[in-house]
Amino acid sequence: MSSLKYLSAYSEQTQQQVSQLIAQNKLGEVLLKRYSKPHELRTDRALYQYVQDLKSEFLRNADPINKVEYDSKIHVINHALGLHTSISRVQGGKLKAKHEIRVATVFKEVPLEFLRMIAVHELAHIKEKQHDKAFYKLCTYMEPNYHQYEFDLRLYLTQLDTEGRKLWSPN
Repeated sequence: MSSLKYLSAYSEQTQQQVSQLIAQNKLGEVLLKRYSKPHELRTDRALYQYVQDLKSEFLRNADPINKVEYDSKIHVINHALGLHTSISRVQGGKLKAKHEIRVATVFKEVPLEFLRMIAVHELAHIKEKQHDKAFYKLCTYMEPNYHQYEFDLRLYLTQLDTEGRKLWSPN
């Protein structure tokens, strides 16, 4: 089950079910039934606005986000879907932090639910640095289906890994 590296934390039973779908060439079909079309946020500007809208809705009092963009240098193989960075700079006598969110470009052509899951994950890092109970509680507050979308995104990454073809393309 080496092809299931994105699902290694899941139960043996779950991994077997996914392996069966792969063997029957049905994993992509299952995902396309759940998510029929890709999102339309193709530009960095559109992505920035989308993330800002989420932040305004759920994290009004959090530090501002200075930059949000797609980043072709992020490799999903290294288990990074997106990155949240905080750059501290001294300005005068004050220490200021700039928050940046970068999303792997492979996610330009996925359903909005997957992009939302990544955006919510990276936004949660503004308040909670570690992947702990409080972090995931914040993620599910912002997106109640967070865990389902994360699992389905992992299925998609597995499908990409095994078949090498994207399921969604822009209209």
